[in-house]
Amino acid sequence: MSTTPTAPEFAAVRAAAERAAAAAPGVRSAGGPAIDAALREGAALLRDRSGVLLAANGADVDAARRGGMAAGLLDRLTLTPERLADMAVQLEVLADTPEPPTEREVRTLPTGERVFERRIPVGVIGAVFEARPNVTVDVASQVLKARSAAVLRTGAAALGSATALVEQVIAPALEANGVPPAAVQLVPTPGHAGADALVGLPDLVPLVVVRGSGEVTRRLSALGATAGTRILAHADGGGVLYLDATADPEQVTRLVAASTDRLGVCNRLNLLLIDRPVYDALLPVAEKVLSDKGIELSRPPHEHQLGHEWALDSGNESHVTVQPVDGAVDAAHTAARETSGLAATVCARDEDAATAFIDAYTGTGVFWNTTTRLLDGYKLLGLPETGINVDRTPGPRGPVTYPDLALRQFVVLPPRS
Repeated sequence: MSTTPTAPEFAAVRAAAERAAAAAPGVRSAGGPAIDAALREGAALLRDRSGVLLAANGADVDAARRGGMAAGLLDRLTLTPERLADMAVQLEVLADTPEPPTEREVRTLPTGERVFERRIPVGVIGAVFEARPNVTVDVASQVLKARSAAVLRTGAAALGSATALVEQVIAPALEANGVPPAAVQLVPTPGHAGADALVGLPDLVPLVVVRGSGEVTRRLSALGATAGTRILAHADGGGVLYLDATADPEQVTRLVAASTDRLGVCNRLNLLLIDRPVYDALLPVAEKVLSDKGIELSRPPHEHQLGHEWALDSGNESHVTVQPVDGAVDAAHTAARETSGLAATVCARDEDAATAFIDAYTGTGVFWNTTTRLLDGYKLLGLPETGINVDRTPGPRGPVTYPDLALRQFVVLPPRS
């Protein structure tokens, strides 16, 4: 399937970006109290209009099911009353979150001038994400809290749900509080062509957060780089669990269960590493938990890459790869080398072994005796996230939240009189 946008497709995406750009100054001038009030209003509308939202989502889910969408992806697509309630709570938490200072004094120059560093809005931020309706609200709220406007492109399967969320929740909440309702735009073009167009508009959308499958995200990152658009990419995921020789079998049972509560998410257990001396003893412990959940082990020798992300393998989500390793340091290096470096857990009673693993692992999150499912903006930081950046370069890394969505500006003022 060609993903090159046609002229009408590109024009439709550019028109959405132009509407967001026109609204962006109004978002910045509205100020923090107005944005926070809009977020609280959005929470109320999520509750009050749940019936309409669930009906729109139900239509998306039915169509996806008829189209043969795999169970793990259907789970990500589905909204429930409980998930809507969680979305509302997250909006309220974000509204109540004190913002970091927008300005700090850096130094006074020898000549007396005062140097300040400011955080200023990007203006318009784009986002490309999978068919997960809740992400529509997560990303929009983060971008608005960062005083920018948003252009969102979701997976085609969730377009009906996302449209309902924008029209029934986000836009009216903004309008009721004096914020331009056009500040959040949806890309109307289904399929990859809309995403390709969005990353090609650096004059209007200089920053785009990209989530999804590794292949697609890497391609969009390359397209964005060619166009001059800054991409924050969430390309790959896959949590790692290392069972040390000192691991407690009860802890193993708990961690394996907690790490596989959902199979269609990036921070689930994907690769299980077991210290070679206890491989034969601990593998059956983990396998029992997995088999009780209907999850199969992919055993060595593997016909796939060791870090193959099962959450993105439609129809095969119910798998976990297992591999023996030679101690904590080898486990940490294997996890960093073979996976995206999203997150890894060490299960160990011995502090020295845990410390060795933590010190050797270079991914975005490392945990001791707790699950990689905590590598999430809301769970870890108390804020919804726009994505998880696994770059190995300086910049926002790990869960990306609204303080990361700002530009740094230096201001130099005359000496105090």
